[in-house]
Amino acid sequence: MTQCCPPLFGSTLDLEAASELAATLKAVAEPNRLRLLHLIAASGDVCACDLTGPLGLSQPTVSHHLKVLTDAGFLVREQRGKWAHFSVVPERITDLTAALDVSASV
Repeated sequence: MTQCCPPLFGSTLDLEAASELAATLKAVAEPNRLRLLHLIAASGDVCACDLTGPLGLSQPTVSHHLKVLTDAGFLVREQRGKWAHFSVVPERITDLTAALDVSASV
């Protein structure tokens, strides 16, 4: 009997790693969160008060998205007086891109 396809090569994610990656992807799988990450990464360090205008979102909506990204480890929050400043955690972005790089596991 002939095979229709060559056998699969490489490793597969175990269930725990796949669950962690899914939770990570869920945090960034929202257009406004991706826009926030991009804006903050490009700016370096941003006050939350400066994020509503460029995104055209209300302050509570921006705060919610910032909390999700911070809880997922993509952002660091630093309180300065009454304002919160955010910066990207570069290692977290690197970890995400490495997890999605299937060529590294082949």
